[in-house]
Amino acid sequence: MTTTNAASSVTSATADAVPASVTGERADFLEALAKHRYFLRFTTRDLTDEQAGLRTTASALCVGGLIKHVTSMERLWVDFILEGTSAMPDFTTWTEADLARRADEYRMLPGETLAGVLAAYEEVARRTDEVVAALPDLDAAHPLPKAPWFQADASWSARRVLLHVVAETSQHAGHADIIREALDGARTMG
Repeated sequence: MTTTNAASSVTSATADAVPASVTGERADFLEALAKHRYFLRFTTRDLTDEQAGLRTTASALCVGGLIKHVTSMERLWVDFILEGTSAMPDFTTWTEADLARRADEYRMLPGETLAGVLAAYEEVARRTDEVVAALPDLDAAHPLPKAPWFQADASWSARRVLLHVVAETSQHAGHADIIREALDGARTMG
């Protein structure tokens, strides 16, 4: 696919993803998120379930696992927007079993299919879009859960959470692109 065609597809995909009733900052968030979701999903084109689970770099990441992780991350952060800290674990108390479950998020497990992973991602994306469109206030904030990577006593607004979700989706779309290119030379753009 050429850069021009990919860019045209992204424009179409993002324009179609934002309802006309959603405007302003919310529309900007949804459009940016739709664009990066598209790039992430596009890395899976023509892959088999086996290929989606292959590691092609020194890391443990695979294309299917990245989509699983982004799905989980987006679901968790939208729950945080709606429910606050109670929706998140206390990461400072995680056990080895918790860490192992988290590691499974980054790989395709036996019985998982690329179609299933993509369907779960689509469902989470649909829910996120509905929540963003209906949020009464993007400034509403909650304290962050306890975690070594968060500043103590910090709070994030819905706006800040959405920025984080867009950034994570974009970052992992780039990871998936590198993994895919190492797999068979295919790239998201170019």
